[in-house]
Amino acid sequence: MKRLKKFGLPAMMASLMIVMAACGGGASTDKSNQGASKTTQTKELSGQLVISGSTALQPLVAAAAEEFMNKNPKVSIQVNGGGSGTGLSQVSQGAVQIGNSDVFAEDKKITGLTDNKVAVVGMTAAINPKVGIKDIKKADLIKVFTGKITNWKELGGADQKITLVNRPESSGTRAIFNKFALDGAKPAEGITQDASNTVKKIISETPGAIGYLAFSYLTDNSVTPLSIDGVAPTAENVQSGKFPVWAYEHMYTKGQPTDLEKAFLDYMMSDEVQTGLVTKQGYLPVSKMQVQRDAQGNTTKK
Repeated sequence: MKRLKKFGLPAMMASLMIVMAACGGGASTDKSNQGASKTTQTKELSGQLVISGSTALQPLVAAAAEEFMNKNPKVSIQVNGGGSGTGLSQVSQGAVQIGNSDVFAEDKKITGLTDNKVAVVGMTAAINPKVGIKDIKKADLIKVFTGKITNWKELGGADQKITLVNRPESSGTRAIFNKFALDGAKPAEGITQDASNTVKKIISETPGAIGYLAFSYLTDNSVTPLSIDGVAPTAENVQSGKFPVWAYEHMYTKGQPTDLEKAFLDYMMSDEVQTGLVTKQGYLPVSKMQVQRDAQGNTTKK
């Protein structure tokens, strides 16, 4: 019994020291956590962001801004459209903090901006459902938009006059569609409308109408998206490079993004947005692309 007590006392002391050390470590961790908590509190985000530009990107940024403001109640974010040209020129002039664009700033010969690619968007021709076709050859698509084909019956559709719905010169969607769907051909005169949702409304209500829209606007049956040369306008075909009409969605800042700008851009690239809002709204995460494209329009495999 005495032998047990003799060897038990040191063991008990050692155990006590281990417990005390553990308690000490816990106190240190708690202090660290408290410090982190204080740091978080002192860095609570506040301020305003004004964002303008691409109407193709506008719905995604507006939805993300809404969620971001819910998480950061002292932050106010205003998201305006106006087209890619407007976004690029306004951020370059310092009129807004972030300029959304479907095209590279190099296309508009604007320098001094930092490129943040937050998603990819596919685009395709969209027609009034009563036209009655779902696929078009690229050569015929060019003839339609340049006015060489003026009635859908020439392509096997309804006997209806073709009404073109174009976008203004400042539109990034127009620039991408002209470049990759029309091989640079200049569209003939037609209705010109800026906002994508208005373009969609005009197409849906005008017999024989054709325009072009980002996939993110093809959410119902009010317009018919066209396959081109038998390739369907799907996310999978854009990601693999089979469907050529797509663009990066850029969020440009003037120089490097500052605290609030960077925080929001980081949120745009978070898993929450990339695997949530980006895919739900018809955009594609940049990380899913199997091909890449440079500012000159050259597309290569990753």
